[in-house]
Amino acid sequence: MASRRSVSRVGPTTPTDEELAGLLAAVTPVADHKALRPWRLILLRGEDRHRLGQALDTAAGTEREPGEVNPKPYRAELLIAVVASHRPHPGVPVWEQDATAAGAAHLLELALWQAGWGVMWRSGLHTDAPAVRAAHGLGDHERLLGWLYVGDVDPAFRARLEASKKPALDPAPFLGRMPQG
Repeated sequence: MASRRSVSRVGPTTPTDEELAGLLAAVTPVADHKALRPWRLILLRGEDRHRLGQALDTAAGTEREPGEVNPKPYRAELLIAVVASHRPHPGVPVWEQDATAAGAAHLLELALWQAGWGVMWRSGLHTDAPAVRAAHGLGDHERLLGWLYVGDVDPAFRARLEASKKPALDPAPFLGRMPQG
């Protein structure tokens, strides 16, 4: 886990839908109060990426020349939309369900990395905008948290990552105690 890195430029080879289904077993241990499973994933390949680009442009008010497309969804051949799919429950607030969905996505990121794939979680100002939500077919009880951009990793880049001596996180600023008194 400590070796995982975001890969902003992934290659064109991607896991199959069957491989992804197998990796979902890694998501099973996500912290999930009341086992609501308040998340789902949407796979975007091919023409789906074009429709996403159009929706992002609509959300941003961007008008393009004929034939010009939004390049953002084309940074990877496979995008996995991460959706928090809220379930009504008196003991589990929406923010906690968003945290579970984000945790599930991160566990999937780790599983993809362990399986040899590069991943970058991307989002932006218009991630959950109405046009983008509509393109994904989201219900009123759902929130789009972003997309995992997935693909193969250039071997030279992977070698550089593996040789990197990035220091471990200093825990001091992140660990504390409750105030006394």
